[in-house]
Amino acid sequence: MFIGIDHGTTAMRFSTGNEEFKISREEARQFSAGDLGRLSPLDEIEGIAVCYSMGDGISAITDIRKVQNRGVVSREGAGKHIGGGTRVYDEIRASGLPAVVIPGLHRGSPTDSRFKAYSHQASPEKIGILYEVSRDLGGDIVVCDASSNTVTLLSTGGRITGAFDACIFAPGTRHGALDVDAIRRIDRGESSANDSFLRAGVNHTMPPELRVETMAMFAAMECAAMLLINPGAKVALAGSMAPAIAPGVGALLSREVAVYDEWCAARGLAGIARDVFSGATGVLGLAVER
Repeated sequence: MFIGIDHGTTAMRFSTGNEEFKISREEARQFSAGDLGRLSPLDEIEGIAVCYSMGDGISAITDIRKVQNRGVVSREGAGKHIGGGTRVYDEIRASGLPAVVIPGLHRGSPTDSRFKAYSHQASPEKIGILYEVSRDLGGDIVVCDASSNTVTLLSTGGRITGAFDACIFAPGTRHGALDVDAIRRIDRGESSANDSFLRAGVNHTMPPELRVETMAMFAAMECAAMLLINPGAKVALAGSMAPAIAPGVGALLSREVAVYDEWCAARGLAGIARDVFSGATGVLGLAVER
């Protein structure tokens, strides 16, 4: 049995691809490795794929016992810190269960160098989303994950080309890029940069009647930008806002868009775990370091 663990913005999701459960990040502070028994007897677990924060301290899929500092350069600047993700990671590592850590996308990643104009491209769970979608739609895909924040990734020929991270362009419901007003508040000492990011989504900046339409427009713009690089790519949406924005995104792009639910990342991560522990040397262009 293989398990994927999605370290999401508001919840942590655990999946074998068939059996699943989720807990809030606050509840995750009480997690123990024995909780995985809800999915499978512990002695039947053959491999786990774990995510943590931005995953910017590693660039390959790496055995959890070889990873330093949970695979991050720093926890700062990566959203709200609750402690649930840390607890889950540390419990998995201490359990002795076979596990790998999934990297995020950053300047050390094997992506198109032009995307490295910005330090970070995507957090690790987005790799699970891309993997799951690629199983259905093939290796040429644009995937936009739209929920608390919005992140869009591109795969070309089964390899990750690059991504637009949450703080770069399209807003989510809660988080988004810093505009001039936000920069001025930070300069006046009224807000930290991280707090400004956490309050830059459409729920904070747009009236209710325009929020879905606004997210659809920005998501479509990110997808359209990726299609400039790979015009033949298929387009998919994931995340809690995917069903709501899909009609608008499809209309703006004049093409069909596939829609995936909240379990997409965890299921994809379970698939990555299966591949890695079955001997794969690479996944979506990311190396496997054993």
